[in-house]
Amino acid sequence: METNIQTTAPRSAERTSRRSKPSIPVFLAVWVLLIGSGVAGTVWYTGQVKAKLTQDIGNQTSKQITAMQQNYDAQLKQMQTQFSGELSKVQGKVDALNELLEFTKDNTNTKTDNSNKLYTQLSEVEKKLAELQKSLDVLK
Repeated sequence: METNIQTTAPRSAERTSRRSKPSIPVFLAVWVLLIGSGVAGTVWYTGQVKAKLTQDIGNQTSKQITAMQQNYDAQLKQMQTQFSGELSKVQGKVDALNELLEFTKDNTNTKTDNSNKLYTQLSEVEKKLAELQKSLDVLK
């Protein structure tokens, strides 16, 4: 009877060791599948976050560019109106000096000192008018 007891114990040990060997490859396969799923999920989530951030930054940038463009257009219109006003004032002064110059030329004798002074002033005003015109052209 002793032999029966001894033979049954090693058989159960053999069965246990046989069953544990096939479970290791299955465990490793499941483990690799889980790790692969985690990596794939991470890559997918990172792509989604990157696309959303790119879209959000693009929207913010376009809004800021639109606001800056509107601000720039408003400032440009304001400067154009200012320069137009200054140009009209200078043009009025030039016209007044032209009239004064014509009047002095008509009333001058052989001495032309007064007309030369007026002509010099007129040329200075015309230079300033030309500079203002160039500034306005640059702004446009």
